[in-house]
Amino acid sequence: MNSTSSLAYVSPATAPAWKRWLVCSPVARIAIFMAVFIVLNRSVSALVHALMQGMARTPMTSALVYLVVFLLPVIVTYVFLVRVVERRRPEELALRRWPGALGGLLAGGLLFSTVVGVLWLLGSYHVTGFNPRADWLPAMLVAGIGAGIGEEILFRGVLYRIVEEGLGTWAALIVSALFFGAAHITNPGATLWSSAAIAIEAGLLFGLLYHLTRSLPVCMGLHAAWNFCQGTVYGIPVSGMKADGWLVSTRSGPDWLSGGMFGAEASVVALGLCALCSLVLLVVAVRRGSIVPCGPLQQFRRR
Repeated sequence: MNSTSSLAYVSPATAPAWKRWLVCSPVARIAIFMAVFIVLNRSVSALVHALMQGMARTPMTSALVYLVVFLLPVIVTYVFLVRVVERRRPEELALRRWPGALGGLLAGGLLFSTVVGVLWLLGSYHVTGFNPRADWLPAMLVAGIGAGIGEEILFRGVLYRIVEEGLGTWAALIVSALFFGAAHITNPGATLWSSAAIAIEAGLLFGLLYHLTRSLPVCMGLHAAWNFCQGTVYGIPVSGMKADGWLVSTRSGPDWLSGGMFGAEASVVALGLCALCSLVLLVVAVRRGSIVPCGPLQQFRRR
């Protein structure tokens, strides 16, 4: 099996040298994406805040602002990167991939429910009541749809995919996981441990899931379900963000077990279960022979 055959983009051999380095190279494409995204994000943010001056902020309006200011620029910028810079169809977002989002949703819900189940068995997770009036829609828009789609485009669609095209699978897994963990370091209750846990349990897991499926919707579904179940279903803070859950819960025990203020993502239970899942995916990837070596960038240099 040719491990590079599943890569979404390969630098065209007929492109002039300046274009290969300034437009087609991995570093150039990541830089182009970030530049366009920052411009769009800042422009849309300024426009939205100007239009909303004097308007009362509610959880619902804040959620809609988040989608417009963050998610919309991410999607538009990715379409620009794929269609204009890379000049290809976004196969990783093709219509045939979207039924896989349902599998991702089911897997994400099952995985986090398993985390909660283990915490309950260990005496760390406690349900103290029920809250049928939980404001679940804003949470679904922000932590589910917004983070699930936007962060997967950023970290798997852009960072993981392009680094893998340039430096191979191992580098892509490490780089994308480290950046994913670092992106959560400023969240409430975050520590170096929580960021490391996020990098290992989610960064590696999502990266390997994308590697095997070449499908962003699958990753989006798992990410969205994990966040939604954690906050809205089980009432646990999502990466430090306060949760309004259907289950009113508390967690006890040392932070390494309960996850502390950051939430269950900083628990060794989540870390261990997700690491086990990542190990299984890695074994599958190795057996398939799909691990991309560092070769693509070397080929790019020789052209």
